[in-house]
Amino acid sequence: MCGRYASIKAPTDLADEFRAVDATDGATEPDYNVAPTKSIVTVVQRHPRDADGTPDPDVTERTLRLVKWGLVPSWAKDPKAGARMINARSETAAEKPAFKRAMNARRCLIPADGWYEWQRGPDHKQPYYTRYADGSSLAMAGIWEFWKPKDDPENAYPDGLVTASVLTTGAVGDLAQVHDRMPLLLPPSAWDAWLDPDTGADDESVAAWLVPPSDELVGSLELRPVSPLVNSVRNNGPDLLAPFEDVPEPLQLDLLAGPNPA
Repeated sequence: MCGRYASIKAPTDLADEFRAVDATDGATEPDYNVAPTKSIVTVVQRHPRDADGTPDPDVTERTLRLVKWGLVPSWAKDPKAGARMINARSETAAEKPAFKRAMNARRCLIPADGWYEWQRGPDHKQPYYTRYADGSSLAMAGIWEFWKPKDDPENAYPDGLVTASVLTTGAVGDLAQVHDRMPLLLPPSAWDAWLDPDTGADDESVAAWLVPPSDELVGSLELRPVSPLVNSVRNNGPDLLAPFEDVPEPLQLDLLAGPNPA
């Protein structure tokens, strides 16, 4: 699963890295402990609309947008449902009622500097942090959805609510020593197909990426234990990423350093 991650880079830098236009209005700050229900940066690609709301079928625009983490299906009666839908299994998301519409037409990338996962021991739970060794941003596969209540007498959602989930897959290599699931990471070569709003989830150009990451990608990751301070969402700062030495049962790691896969 993916229930916590770090998002440190400025939107302007992410816009360059993901070849997108920054539409966040500078409303983000470095977050070393991103938790469910927070606003998160996503990369989406849509057809621009004219003044009447008609999309241009011949043009697409890639932008950075802020959404809430925890997908609320369009048919949900209560937005609180999103707190239970922070992740979607890549193997079944295209079939699940809560996710299949988004999988077919509203896929996104969720940039992250790294993600946290917890290894459960007999009497402890040790957090680990995983990132690209060269400092590049992770591109976690995601899906997003638009929700608006049928009745909103207090006008609590005048513009509706946009939410997202992180797709997960089976953990590979040493990552499986920590947890059996991990975020579905997409290399740059997958981004165009994944973000294409006109390509369904059953198209081979998309379906081919719904698998655990390659050995090359895993070999470019760095995995290290970090302080249990990250366990509390109230803690937030660069100290959360520092290597932690006092580990009861340290893993025997053999992740290979290498370049970010193309």
